Amino acid sequence: MISLDFAILKYFTEVEEACAQDITNALKQEYESFKDLKKRSVIMTLMTAEAFGAVKRTRFQFNENGKIEVYYCANEAENSDLVYKNN
Repeated sequence: MISLDFAILKYFTEVEEACAQDITNALKQEYESFKDLKKRSVIMTLMTAEAFGAVKRTRFQFNENGKIEVYYCANEAENSDLVYKNN
């Protein structure tokens, strides 16, 4: 099993774009025992990844509760670096 932060980034190799809630839902089954698999922690990982250029914001959208969701996609130049190499 890879680290949660890396799993969050690797998820972008499977989808075109995602918000924190999408990622939380997608990883819930495999990482349910991780206390950091909460929307707030996923947002922090995404913001850090954005600062380092691994992902970029694509759009903002209101969810069904009227809250803004920020969508991200992998930075194409960095996308190949998101492939996990298992020894």
